[in-house]
Amino acid sequence: MTYSKVGFPRHDTAEIVSNKNGAFHQIKDRNVPGDALTAELIEPRTFERECFECSVRSFASDMIFETFESVDEWKSAERSDGTSRVVLFNIGGQRIGDASVRADLTNLVRLAGKTPVIVLAISEILEDMLDAVEYGAKGYIPASVGVAVMLDATRLAASGGVFLPAMAVCAMREQLRAAADDHANEGAMFTKRQASVADALRRGKANKVIAYELGMCESTVKVHIRTIMKRLKASNRTEAAYKLHEMQNGQ
Repeated sequence: MTYSKVGFPRHDTAEIVSNKNGAFHQIKDRNVPGDALTAELIEPRTFERECFECSVRSFASDMIFETFESVDEWKSAERSDGTSRVVLFNIGGQRIGDASVRADLTNLVRLAGKTPVIVLAISEILEDMLDAVEYGAKGYIPASVGVAVMLDATRLAASGGVFLPAMAVCAMREQLRAAADDHANEGAMFTKRQASVADALRRGKANKVIAYELGMCESTVKVHIRTIMKRLKASNRTEAAYKLHEMQNGQ
């Protein structure tokens, strides 16, 4: 290991420990207590790791941050017994439903044992969030969530909790409503809520506008639009809007 010093905004001098190829880094503020929570990020891309390191240092001086290039490198790292840790597994634009990602997550959860694992991802799809929890993760953090929330989720997981973003709760609520609507409107192409979203989609409204006007979470609107596209057999929202126009005109 090699050691160097670096200054971060709003904090005193920090100490960095890195291996020869720079894949592993440990960042610890000199004022961090010895029993501080350690967040371990697994991220194969160097740029992403370095951005993570710089960002989190601006928000949390009470935590230690370690980054790893792969699960294998994370597995081989030396650790002190009794240290409170949380593993952050970044899958980027991949989906939990992908066989390779699912296998990696399941294996990581097994190796981590009692250490909680949180998934970081771009996807905001409810099914991905629930799948992550089903496969043993103690949280799912989409890219739309800020660093401060991510750190709070990390602390929550370390305390035994499970984190899902508010959008997931909204989406689950809407799915329950949709299920009730489906039962009440058997034979119809869309539920009442889906029909409202379909009408707004036909008019070319953006997801944020639809969410505001219908009192939904934006993530819920996305779920409805995916369902509408599937039922219309449309490959994109433009094609879906066109087909909805045809339906409106009785074609």
